[in-house]
Amino acid sequence: MIKIATQDNTIPKIIVVGGGAGGLELVTKLGRKLNKKGKAEVTLINNTSTHIWKPLLHEVAAGTLDSHEDEIEYLSQAKYGHFRFRLGKVDGIDREKKQVSVAPTLDELGEELIPRRTFDYDYLVMAVGSVSHDFNISGVSEHCLFLDNTKQAEAFQTQLMNSYVRTATQPNSAGSSCMNIAIVGAGATGTELSAQLHEVSHLLNAYGLDVEPEDVKITLIEANDRILPGLPENLSAATQRELMKLGVNVLTSERVNEVTPDAIKTESGKTILASIKVWAAGIKGPDFLKDLAGLETNWMNQLVVKQTLQTTLDNDIYATGDCCACKWIGKEGNVPPRAQAAHQMSSLVYKSIVNRMQNKELPEYTYHDYGSLVSLGRYSTVGNMMGSISQGSLKVEGFMARMMYLSLYKMHQIALLGFFRVGMLTISHFFRRSVHPNIKLH
Repeated sequence: MIKIATQDNTIPKIIVVGGGAGGLELVTKLGRKLNKKGKAEVTLINNTSTHIWKPLLHEVAAGTLDSHEDEIEYLSQAKYGHFRFRLGKVDGIDREKKQVSVAPTLDELGEELIPRRTFDYDYLVMAVGSVSHDFNISGVSEHCLFLDNTKQAEAFQTQLMNSYVRTATQPNSAGSSCMNIAIVGAGATGTELSAQLHEVSHLLNAYGLDVEPEDVKITLIEANDRILPGLPENLSAATQRELMKLGVNVLTSERVNEVTPDAIKTESGKTILASIKVWAAGIKGPDFLKDLAGLETNWMNQLVVKQTLQTTLDNDIYATGDCCACKWIGKEGNVPPRAQAAHQMSSLVYKSIVNRMQNKELPEYTYHDYGSLVSLGRYSTVGNMMGSISQGSLKVEGFMARMMYLSLYKMHQIALLGFFRVGMLTISHFFRRSVHPNIKLH
């Protein structure tokens, strides 16, 4: 095991584990404000070398977004963000020694590329996000695809293209000329993916794959009595109307109890035939969290935190984003796993660490819900904006909602790259889209 020596033992060592939206924004801000000025050593540890905004994964899966065009290299971001990046998967914490342990990293052939290492910390932030929860339902892990990361999204896109090619060139090979795609879980990911796949059916047909859009059967399955159950009812109803216009078959109040190689079965007795099956029915914290250093976790493997976002059993370890369980002040339950929550938590943890270094009082986290937006591809976007004065909400649809949805991603990019670089990237993307196909064709 290699112990990584630090450059200066007199300044605090801050480690952020997880380079998702919240974690990367946090480590970039810490790097620019503290590491650059020699006030702290800031390190990001992540088990992949590139970052992509997770709400875009459904577009990567559908092929309407090439992940290589929008991904950020952690090493590059570390240079401009003034922090250190270390590739690897954290698999242990020694709270007494204040060290994190990083498992060996293997190359594509399974050979050891980087040996096991340990890193010292004074402040540790766990921002490892979430993974899909299969609820131990038979056949899910064996027969369903997941969209937890870029690799899984690209695997889905590959299978989707293979299915289109097979259907277009061998229409009777499976006894049917139709493609059946089933998505379990009508949260934001499942709902947006269903609309995106409808768009894909038209794009691929335009590029010469002779599969008629009406022969692509998309079914969205939800256990609750409405889609988008975590969002306001008016938004759910508006979204379902849009999906039905697109021809998506929406099944609500249908709880899946088994997945087979060619079908999904529900408790009510329905059997939904599907050659491609996607599971987006729930999330949990990564499994390694439930036995991590004796820290308190809930049934979803989330680290339980106080309102300061410090873990309940160790004030030097914070948790943010989907992997933490934080009470929603004024509401029942915990803060929902949304990008805006991760962004707000990252801002608070930054203030908390700075305050601790200056022996000041720690801020407490209160989630502010600014509303939700759901993208249905180029066809529509629906959403609601929360009113801070009336405590009500304003429903938005169409072009205005689409522009607001796109602005969320631009705000994330600006937090990482700054206004000038994001402006240049936007111009570059505009010209690139004018000469490249509108969908990934391989």
